[in-house]
Parts: sequence; C-alpha cells; structure tokens
Amino acid sequence: MSPPSCNGFNSFLWVILLLGHSLLLVFGSFGDLLILLAMSLFSQANFEEESQKQPAVGHWKTLMPSKGSKEEPETACQDAEGVDETQSTEQLNVSRLRSSSVEIREKGSEFLKEELHKAQKELKLKDKECERLSKVREQLEQELEELTASLFEEAHKMVREANTKQAASEKQLREARGKIDMLQAEVTALKTLVITSTPSSPNRELHPQLQSPSKAVFRKGHGRNKSTSSAMVSAASQNVTPEPVSHERKEVDSILFAEFQAWKESPTLDKSCSFLDRIYREDVGPCLDFTKQELSELVRVAVEQNTLTIEPIASQALPVVKVSTEECGGPKKCALSGLPRTCKHRIMLGDSGNYYYISPSCRARITAVCNFFTYIRYIQQGLVRQDVELMYWEVMRLRREMSLAKLGFYPSEM
Repeated sequence: MSPPSCNGFNSFLWVILLLGHSLLLVFGSFGDLLILLAMSLFSQANFEEESQKQPAVGHWKTLMPSKGSKEEPETACQDAEGVDETQSTEQLNVSRLRSSSVEIREKGSEFLKEELHKAQKELKLKDKECERLSKVREQLEQELEELTASLFEEAHKMVREANTKQAASEKQLREARGKIDMLQAEVTALKTLVITSTPSSPNRELHPQLQSPSKAVFRKGHGRNKSTSSAMVSAASQNVTPEPVSHERKEVDSILFAEFQAWKESPTLDKSCSFLDRIYREDVGPCLDFTKQELSELVRVAVEQNTLTIEPIASQALPVVKVSTEECGGPKKCALSGLPRTCKHRIMLGDSGNYYYISPSCRARITAVCNFFTYIRYIQQGLVRQDVELMYWEVMRLRREMSLAKLGFYPSEM
C-alpha cells in the first residue's frame, strides 16, 4: 500500500492510517477504530479537494463561450444546471461524510472512555491486591523473625540442658568408677577370707572364736571403715572374755532358724520380712538409740544405705567442715550421747563433709550394727558359701555382739 499524492494533511491522515493498521495487529478493535477514523477523514479531505477544483472548471467553461456558435447559451445553461446538481450532490456527500465522521468520533471517544474506565478499575483492583500482598508479606516476615528467635532460644536452652546433663553424667561416672574400685577391692579381700572358709577347714581370721586365747587380740585403729568393710571387723568387736567353742553349749531356736531359712531362700534387705523385722526390733533399733534422736536417725539411715565412714581423729589432716560445735561434739564430748567423753574416732554421714566425734561405747555399738549388715549383704550377694546352720550361728554371734554393745560392753582397745 503506497500513499497517494496529496497535500500535507493527507500525508498526516495516511500516517494515522498506517498507525491504525499497526495497532490493528496489536490491539484488535482499537486499531480497527483508528483505521475507520483515518479512512473517513481521508475520504472527506479528498472530496473537499475535488469539490474545490470542479467549480473552477465549470466557471472556466462559462467564461469562455464560442462566438460563432448558436448553441452556446443553451450549453451554458445546461452546464450551469449540471454544476449546480453536482455541487448539491457533493455538498450532500460532504454533509454525510461529516456526520459519519462525527459519529465515528463519538463512538471512538465512548469506546476509549469505556476502556479507560475498565483500565482504571483494573488498576484499583491491582492496587488493592498489591496492598493485601504487602501486608501478607510483612506478617510473614514478622512471623519468620519470631519463629527464628524462638528457635534460637530453644536451641540455647537445649544446649544448656545438655551441658548440665553431661556434667551430671560425668560426675555420676566418676562416682560409679570409685565405687567399682572399692567393690573390687572388697571382693578381692572376701575371696581370701569368706570363700576359702568351709565347714571342714574354717578360716580362723573369719571366725576368731576358733583362735587360741593368746592370738585372739583386738586390732587397734579402725581406719576408714565403710559399713561394707570385710568380716575382719567382727574380730575387733567380739566380747571381752571369749571362750573356746568346745566349752559353749548351743541349741538352735526353731522359730529363729525357720525365719532365717525363709529369708535365706530369697535374701533381701527389706525389713518387712519376719527375720529382719525381729532383728530391727530387738537389736538394731536399741543398739542405735542414742540421746541425740535426730542424729541417731541419720546414723541408722547411713548404716542401712552403706554410706557411714568411721576413722580415727589423728588420721585426718584435712580441714573439716562442721555444722556447729554443739552438734558435732569434740575430742572431749560425744556428739551422740552428749556426755563428756574422750573421743578417739569420728564419723561422717555420706558425702556431707560434716564429722561427728563419738565415744568408744558409741563406736562399739555402731560397729556391731555395721558388722551385721555387712554379713547379711555378703549372704545376699552369694559371697558366703557355708552351710545354712553355720551361717545361722554367725548371725546369732553378730546379734550377741549388738546386744552386748547396747548394754555398754566394749573392748578396752576401742
């Protein structure tokens, strides 16, 4: 399509026509409307050009008549009539084109207004959507920050708890290893003292009553004596005037022996059984019943839990943590009886670090109870391999030691 030869206005219309054609390919109906508008304007411009040229030609013909022709006036009249008809037709066409172009412009403006209104509505909707999405984004960012902060706080809390548990586990491991080493040493000593003792060849160190009177002497000092000390402690807590076994007459009590046999079938440290209940009532309770009731109860619990320590006063050179002089006593005052006595030993309950000075009589009573609990623990653990009757008489001997100690009898070496 090539533009026709026309003036500047026609060139401008031609440019609009090309632009409308291009927009037709892109925007559809809007480009089509521009093409129609440009074509109407272009047709109107061409028609006005032709209408301006034709009257000049008709007037030219009327101004140049032939002198020798008779038909010149008629021809001129006919030409004038034709020109008038042509002019009226052209004016009618021009008015139609103008009305059609005005209509097209009005439709185009209405269409453009509608499109503009639609575009404005879409923009408002998009603005609202953008605002909503921005609020959602801000809310999500805030929630993400809060979640991150809570996660970091929880992680730090878990790390602290893990460190605390690790420290506690390491402490328990060290304590367990210490207890294992102590138990291994005790088991080694028991193998040489308890397991080797049989009815046919009894171990005289385990049964000091079988020794001769010249050898049946008491050991001085007590060292660091846990309540699970070996059975050698029983030799230090025997009665003052031991007699040979052959000179003693013994008779088994059927009730006590039946209770011991029932306990031996399933040995336990629960004092609800009839065997231990009787011993608690008749021996352990009275033997550990001191003037200071509160401290007596703590001593009883420590003996049962195997956490009592007895040691000579001179063997401890480290600083001692005390609760008070009134409660712990001193070298010249017993903490359990509250009486002025010369105290050569002191006790510690568990790992408290508090030491209590005790008199020789109180030490003998505590030692007798510790020896009893040590022996029945060995029976419970299966370390004593003797006949049931021999074990029964050993328990009776330990009960006799507790009875003598609670009555105030104790060796002079203590």
